[in-house]
Amino acid sequence: MSCSHHRQQVSTQDSQYPQLNYGTGNKWIKNLTKDRLATFVGGHFADVNLSSLLFLHRLDDPHHVKLQVWSAPGRSKPSFEEAMKQKFKPAKKGDSFGPSWTNHWWKVTVNIPAYFEQYERVQFEFDPGCEAMIYSTDGVPLQGITGGFGGDRRVEYIIPPEARKKGQHEFVIESSCNGMFGVPWDGDTISPPDMNRYFSLASADLVVPNQEAWGLLADFTTLREIVDTLPGNTSLQNKALTVANEIMNVFNNRDLSSIGRARKLAEEVFGEGWESKGEDIYKHGAENAQVWGIGYCHIDTAWLWPYSVTQQKVARSWSTQVDLMNRYPEHRFTCSQAQQYKWLEELYPPLFDRVKEKVKEGKFHLVGGSWVENDANMPSGEALARQFLYGQKYFERKFGMRCETAWLPDSFGLTGALPQLIRQAGMKYFFTQKLSCNMFPHSTFNWVGIDGTQVLCHMTPVDTYTAQATVGDVNKGITNHKNLESSPAALLVFGNGDGGGGPLAKMLDNLRRIRATSNESRELPPVNMGHSVEDFFDYILKDSDAGKKLPNWNGELYLEFHRGTYTSHGSIKKGNRHSEILLRDLEHVATLASLYKDKRSDYVYPKRKIDDCWEKVLLNQCKYYCPSTYDFPGMVYGDAEKLYAEVRKDGKLLIDEAFKALYPTPAKGGQETIIGYNTTFFPRRDVVNVPLTGSNAALKNKVVQASKNGTYGYALLDGTNGGHVSQCSGLFADCMPVSVFTNGRDHFVLRNASVQLTIADGRITSLYDVQLERELIAQGQSGGLVIFDDRPNYWDAWDVEIHHLETAEPIKFSKISVEAEGPLRAALKAETTYGQSTISVTSEPLLIPMVATIKHNSRSLFTFDAHVDWHERHKFLKFELPLDIHSDNATYETQFGFVQRPTHKNTTWDAAKFEVCGHKFADLSEFGYGVAILSESKYGYSCRGNVLRISLLRAATAPDAEQDIGTHEFSWAVLPHEGHFLQSDVPMAAYLFNSPVYVRSIQNEEAKSLVQAKPLFTLHGDHNVFLETIKRGEDDEFSGQAGSPPTVVLRLYEAFGGHARIQLKIASHFPVVKASLTNLLEDEEEELQVVHTENAHDRLTSISLHFHGFEVKTVKLTLGSFVAEGEREGKRESWVTIDKA
Repeated sequence: MSCSHHRQQVSTQDSQYPQLNYGTGNKWIKNLTKDRLATFVGGHFADVNLSSLLFLHRLDDPHHVKLQVWSAPGRSKPSFEEAMKQKFKPAKKGDSFGPSWTNHWWKVTVNIPAYFEQYERVQFEFDPGCEAMIYSTDGVPLQGITGGFGGDRRVEYIIPPEARKKGQHEFVIESSCNGMFGVPWDGDTISPPDMNRYFSLASADLVVPNQEAWGLLADFTTLREIVDTLPGNTSLQNKALTVANEIMNVFNNRDLSSIGRARKLAEEVFGEGWESKGEDIYKHGAENAQVWGIGYCHIDTAWLWPYSVTQQKVARSWSTQVDLMNRYPEHRFTCSQAQQYKWLEELYPPLFDRVKEKVKEGKFHLVGGSWVENDANMPSGEALARQFLYGQKYFERKFGMRCETAWLPDSFGLTGALPQLIRQAGMKYFFTQKLSCNMFPHSTFNWVGIDGTQVLCHMTPVDTYTAQATVGDVNKGITNHKNLESSPAALLVFGNGDGGGGPLAKMLDNLRRIRATSNESRELPPVNMGHSVEDFFDYILKDSDAGKKLPNWNGELYLEFHRGTYTSHGSIKKGNRHSEILLRDLEHVATLASLYKDKRSDYVYPKRKIDDCWEKVLLNQCKYYCPSTYDFPGMVYGDAEKLYAEVRKDGKLLIDEAFKALYPTPAKGGQETIIGYNTTFFPRRDVVNVPLTGSNAALKNKVVQASKNGTYGYALLDGTNGGHVSQCSGLFADCMPVSVFTNGRDHFVLRNASVQLTIADGRITSLYDVQLERELIAQGQSGGLVIFDDRPNYWDAWDVEIHHLETAEPIKFSKISVEAEGPLRAALKAETTYGQSTISVTSEPLLIPMVATIKHNSRSLFTFDAHVDWHERHKFLKFELPLDIHSDNATYETQFGFVQRPTHKNTTWDAAKFEVCGHKFADLSEFGYGVAILSESKYGYSCRGNVLRISLLRAATAPDAEQDIGTHEFSWAVLPHEGHFLQSDVPMAAYLFNSPVYVRSIQNEEAKSLVQAKPLFTLHGDHNVFLETIKRGEDDEFSGQAGSPPTVVLRLYEAFGGHARIQLKIASHFPVVKASLTNLLEDEEEELQVVHTENAHDRLTSISLHFHGFEVKTVKLTLGSFVAEGEREGKRESWVTIDKA
């Protein structure tokens, strides 16, 4: 029995495993199998592979598709309502429309065959080759269209089920003749535009998609991504490859049922029945996902297109996301930039209402808290504060909430001042990505700013804010994570961007399949959906023990890329700096005029007009305008120039109105004098140019020095009493008359008792401290203008490469003449030509011992006023000084402080900082001495070794073929100083160099009282605190109706990086009843003690303030009303009545 049983077992085993084998075996050649996958969709075999079955029906005849079109004139952008009033004409597929940037409106009627009702979906496919948007017939934007065959293609519009039953559907389309990235003439994104491009209507078809075939396409795409992403010879990769290969074997384009069988094979990877779980697929598998998905649509507020096109991009992109939210319940979309929301509100109100609904549902997420995704290098500290103030206030006003996460994914470097400003704007989280261009060592970290404030920062390891939601993207979130040991989570920010678009349905489908795969296999990290960015950061905060487990990064996040943006388009840089200062001055003067009611009682603080000006400036600080890498004059370039011109015009008119309220217009025939109004809080002396012809001839006795032809003169204004009003004066005992010497040919010397500058053979050969008898130019070297070849490796307007420094060509001035000989002003005028360009520079030393400050031992500065007619290509103009100073670091002004950067190349990080951003100054100092270059409109600097440079003009040709061609006027100055930078007056000097006094003529008697008036605010104590801003409170009432008491807001900061104790002294006629520290949003956080003191001469209010290094404080003063002390005693003194407006 036992032997019989054994034989039966052997026989059974033999039947399972045959004894003979005549086959070849199943050994594969893996790379050939992998390559085979590329033939399953499209390509040479499109007529027999899966592509042949993607559509069941396609109709384009006039009976089923009726098209009518109206082309808007020129580049106009009419509203829906305006367009619907026009006369439309018949159109058809294949018609061409243009030229570039024109808009065309389509009325579409589709007649749907009754038999189409049997199908799951019916679509209208519209491919104009450009961007478009579909509207309902009552003007509601429904979704965007992106024509062409790129990865951002979206040409399908799903016909609503009720329309299918009805058999007819009508809708409207607006198409715009531009691609997602403008209209580059040769297809290269950064090339100049083709202004005469026409687009052909490639498709206007009523189609029935084979939904099962599209599902197989999505299955196969995910399988192929797994194969391409995971390392070779892993279990999941091999399974995905074998399943994909078998799908191709099973598929038969003559047998529709083969699609279902092929899809069933995919479940071997995705899991059985995975698709039926829908959005619930994310509820299965790992409890804590490592990768968090969030939809995002990066829309550059301006880049290769003008603002008007951005407005359309916003509507197209966001309407698409609202549509996807209705189809994919797990979809969450995050979006920043209050300006774009405001555009939507003003131009597309029905869509704005739909967005508000999705915000309430928690699906459309507000982030950023700023007006735009701004450049974070060049805007001033106050401008960055206003980005957050205006952004957060808008979100709070329109949506009832503030943002919790700051969001600058694509800014070209990030100032170390940001963490403090982010926290003061009510946020503690920060997302960015651009530094993936560097070899940056962290993904999640505590970013510690220059003042010590930290924000929790995540820099996605996926290395993009436009991820396509592929397997590779999800996997990279972990494999490229720099500090998994301290934080294992990564944010996947996915969706088409830069030019808009956002997530597509195929991305959401792919993420479901990726999650299904990770539910079955641990070889892919799990991805989750349905959460907000704040949820992600909250998780990190908890998981990292409130950041204690995370690494720190201190100071700026310097981008080793796009350094040319500090200089490109000089007019935009000038517009930005001058507008910032103009608005600072306007708020200052308007605040005083609105409270001082004795001159003009009807003056009202122009809050709305000021806000309008600020919004224009903040808009122009979007990351491509402020860096100025936009495309071409007349559109994008014209947008920025137009806004700056409006701000300049409106700002000056508003300042003039405020001055008229403060100071009376001189009566005719009265004795007049000249005064200067100082909008800064530094004592100063100034030399001002006074016209002496016509009605101004009576002012000749006010000038110290007249021009050679007598048409104008120079007056000395003295404002050393600390007040805001300077008066005309003669030469003081401490003034050092200036003189000029020349040998009549090529040797010139400008000199006073403080400093001396020598120009020989067209170059600066000596910069000499007369008092210390110290030469500052390195032996055997010379300074002056220098020009470099400027040929970046690719990004023309963006980049300057380190090798440009190898091509220096010093420029010599060939025509030098004496323009003024002193004693108040001495000047040389120098001219030269280079190529097709003419450069004219007037150099002058000002005689006052401390031109910008009254600091003891301050030196005079040399100013350089340039007029350049620039016609170069791929050249870089700079001014340089080779100094006899040695230091490992140079110092540059940044927002609310300074930053020090290396002058050497010890490491690649050091070497990368060969061109850097600074604001009003750059300084090279050693113990005992230093030299600074001051700028009124430039941002690019360099200090390599002992050579300190300021960048003046570039000449890129892409994307703007005419960048910077034409006339430029700008100034810079050289300031030698005794002592190291930290002991110097450089920040104050630079501040005043950028803040000329406002000169007015006024009655002599009135001038005396104004000059004698005590300043409204003064700072006593440590000298390292600056009062930057004075404005009215955001919540004040300006309508003239009764409201809460008026408030004044002051912004102060510590400028030198150390502690400080000061007393903020407030004049007696300013009735402060309460003082509070606030955040940037002017929320009161701490009440300050207000001390009132009186003596025999005065009544004074003071507030004590303590600062740590680079700290920014905002003080809100609540005002009451009382009669000045002098009035109670019956004496006539300067007094005011405080009013609500």
